[in-house]
Amino acid sequence: MTSTHAFWLAGRQATGETTFDVTSPWDGRLVGTVSVPTDAQVEEAVAAAHAVVDDFAATPAHVRAAALDHVSRRLVERTEEIAHLISAENGKPLKWARGEVGRAISVFRFAAEEARRFNGGEAQRLDTDAGGQGRLALTRRFPKGVVLGIAPFNFPLNLCAHKIAPAIAVGAPIILKPAPATPLSGLILGELLAETELPAGSWSVLPVPNDKMPALVQDERLPVISFTGSDKVGYAIMDSVPRKHCTLELGGNGAAVVLADFASEEDLDWAATRIATFSNYQGGQSCISVQRVIADASVYDRLLPKIVAAVEAQRTGDPSDPTTDVGPLVSEDAAKRVESWVDEAVAAGARLHAGGKRDGASYAPTVLTGVPADTTLACEEVFGPVLTVTSVDGEAEAFAAVNDSKYGLQAGVFTHDLQAAFRAHRALEVGGVIVGDVPSYRADQMPYGGAKQSGVGREGVKFAMDDYTYERVLVLTGLAL
Repeated sequence: MTSTHAFWLAGRQATGETTFDVTSPWDGRLVGTVSVPTDAQVEEAVAAAHAVVDDFAATPAHVRAAALDHVSRRLVERTEEIAHLISAENGKPLKWARGEVGRAISVFRFAAEEARRFNGGEAQRLDTDAGGQGRLALTRRFPKGVVLGIAPFNFPLNLCAHKIAPAIAVGAPIILKPAPATPLSGLILGELLAETELPAGSWSVLPVPNDKMPALVQDERLPVISFTGSDKVGYAIMDSVPRKHCTLELGGNGAAVVLADFASEEDLDWAATRIATFSNYQGGQSCISVQRVIADASVYDRLLPKIVAAVEAQRTGDPSDPTTDVGPLVSEDAAKRVESWVDEAVAAGARLHAGGKRDGASYAPTVLTGVPADTTLACEEVFGPVLTVTSVDGEAEAFAAVNDSKYGLQAGVFTHDLQAAFRAHRALEVGGVIVGDVPSYRADQMPYGGAKQSGVGREGVKFAMDDYTYERVLVLTGLAL
């Protein structure tokens, strides 16, 4: 039997009147039962966050940094426990779940470091014009107000960390809404925050049902919304609150380009291994997983069989087994959707080289070629372990193929040519270009986000801190400069 998990309301544990069950996508077992906040409790959390805005902004940096350091240390101490929890509620293979905990540890550590040096102020002399003689401007950043953080299921700990840690670092109260399928990891962060000295009301973790979110999104006391998820939901949120500040980290259909100079057997083995690994890690449920391989015609015939072999070598199965590479998708419905997209592509003329089979919530790692440009698989984010491979003639055609998408999150370019790397950086309409590797690389301290329908704004600890704050200028007069 599992006990009911309370949520965190203005820094304290609370329970509502109803509950929902969290089950494993691998075997359907009960992982936990979660209490749902009532409308009155949600209102209490919002009112408490709104009331503490000024006091939290004035909290000394060392207090906020100490709280963030504490969470980072406690995550280290509880790594194995939390990794098993992530794997159970999400279906993520244990080795990837351990990596996610490690990343969250870094996010809170980075945030503690940034909290100590953020907002120090920038001085600007104004006597460069006669009217500014004796005047000095001092610019500092202040929180915009309460942040509503909405996190997805695919990284249930680390993407909650990316909402919470920057907000605490700048002194902005935050209400975190974890994904309904994977709320337990976010609730763990609430448990760790409750061990700190942060003021009451400065944070809440509320597993609010999706159908209750529109009222929360539109609440004027929550001027900042940070959302990670699908483009459909993200832009619906933005359209519903045009006067709010929205950071949207949305989808992608990540492309890995293999240029003609990346042609040795060692090069192609490396590219194939990285592509196979990162088209399937997290079950392909990552917005920067490899979905499209765009290979120069001069290397295509040698690269394709290497990719197929590397994909077929991915070990599928029980996510709690440390040797498993690919676990189930988050639900059987998600796997059925992926199955339907692949079946549509094959019916339209695509060739299946590996995979293409579903077993419950699991979908076999899949490779296709010749996917018609008008199929769903070619146009949308598959969010599953599916890879398409295409041949192109030359660099310009490769870069054009990357850009022939409504998405633009990240791209990988396998090349040894430094000039080609800079040309890619200039030409590709994406938020990040990863040279010598797949698009799936993300360092949690770097700016992260996309172009086109992949979103607006940037995450990454310091960059999210900028996003949650605004500049305020102080002009001092009558100074002997």
